Amino acid sequence: MSREPPALSVILSTYEAPEELERTLWGYSVQTHAGFDIVVADDGSGPETGGRIERLRAATGLAVSHVRQEDDGFRKCRILNRAIVEARGDYLILSDGDCIPRDDFVDTHARLARPGFFVSGGRVRLSSAAGTRIEKEDVLDGSLFESPWLHEQRALSRWRDRSKLTRSPRRAAWLDRLTTTRATWNGHNASAWKTDLLRVNGFDERMTYPVEDRELGERLRNAGIRPLQARHRAVCAHVEHDRPWLDPEAQARNERLRAETRGVPRPLRIFPGFARGRDWTEHGIRKGPRRP
Repeated sequence: MSREPPALSVILSTYEAPEELERTLWGYSVQTHAGFDIVVADDGSGPETGGRIERLRAATGLAVSHVRQEDDGFRKCRILNRAIVEARGDYLILSDGDCIPRDDFVDTHARLARPGFFVSGGRVRLSSAAGTRIEKEDVLDGSLFESPWLHEQRALSRWRDRSKLTRSPRRAAWLDRLTTTRATWNGHNASAWKTDLLRVNGFDERMTYPVEDRELGERLRNAGIRPLQARHRAVCAHVEHDRPWLDPEAQARNERLRAETRGVPRPLRIFPGFARGRDWTEHGIRKGPRRP
């Protein structure tokens, strides 16, 4: 007997990228899976983003809500936590507003959803030059995931991303079993049960960029939620871009917080004084220690 698909919400983070967000929402308008809603988690964009969402809500028929906070630096974790709370679905797919989903993206996450796991998806990296040439029709008909368009545009930033373009479910599953890449929580493409994200208290709001997504995944793992590798099955396209918000000092601080989350590897915990990995942050959706 087949499982009933869970009620789904997609959460898309964005900041001052209305053109990219529009392409992404067109991608969600042609998904093979119906019945999901979208929450745009906006880290302080100007009015153009809100206007674009209003127009696309009418044009696509998508159920899109817009959760926004004022611009006060990189606070992606904070707005994502708000979006997690407000999302209506039992199962949440988290991605970025500049990641265009393949038409089977939502359906793949829905099919792979199972208790005790989170899904780690993949992305096809497109060059910034190719990104300027993506048209609405390339999104709607899926051309940008097909070899002819990618070859003509010389679009692939990484040649090995070709393996993620397979449309064969069996081959994609086989590639996911063979890959040596670890399954991690990826901010551009991951999904989990809402109850599990609440169980670990969402994102740590002390963290900026980068590795804020990986830290969440490590808390999920510490809580017993195992990763399911789907980098060849759940696929989106991301146009490469500069990251002016990357701060070396913030990166070093984030890595220290991440090390605290990981704790000591399990084989070494037999020695007294070694810390266990944590599965809760006091700086997440709820502030303070976990309540009994």
